[in-house]
Amino acid sequence: MMKRISLTAAIFAAASAPAFAHLNPAEHGSFMAGVSHPFFGADHILAMIAVGLWASQIGGRALIAVPAAFVGTMALGFVLAIAGFSLPFVEPAILASVIGLGLLVATAARLPASASAAVVGAFALFHGYAHGGELGAAGAMQFGLGFLIATATLHAIGVGAGLGLSRLGPTVTRVLGVVTALGGAALVFG
Repeated sequence: MMKRISLTAAIFAAASAPAFAHLNPAEHGSFMAGVSHPFFGADHILAMIAVGLWASQIGGRALIAVPAAFVGTMALGFVLAIAGFSLPFVEPAILASVIGLGLLVATAARLPASASAAVVGAFALFHGYAHGGELGAAGAMQFGLGFLIATATLHAIGVGAGLGLSRLGPTVTRVLGVVTALGGAALVFG
């Protein structure tokens, strides 16, 4: 019981903390900055782990296809931003992704792996674009590689947590989905 309370408290604390992931781009064009970037923003942590949790709920091919679609499409969004393409509503789409992914986990939505990959891919495009838009061209390749690795790591944490928690029944993972959606709402109104 204490572990659940501590986990919930940690998630709410992370969701209510300021988003430290968006730092001065001129100072952060390195591989290690890219690796650390997703670990310092509640929007990143909540969305990336939710992708893994949802993939674990779907199972089968989705365990790989859903996180891979996110990482691949996020890379595309990053490249589009670096190349100077314009993408509207980036920040609202990122916040919507946290809430939407949380709701998908909370409802344990069962879509085919390809449809699930398309859903997370749509969200990922905006996440990648935001990274590229903040960074500019300084150290883009190193930074991009770092944040792709970090994102895949957060997805793997989500998949692992989802598979481990599934032994306790579906409720715990679904509650984490609710917490994620509430964390996204806190980011919107915070």
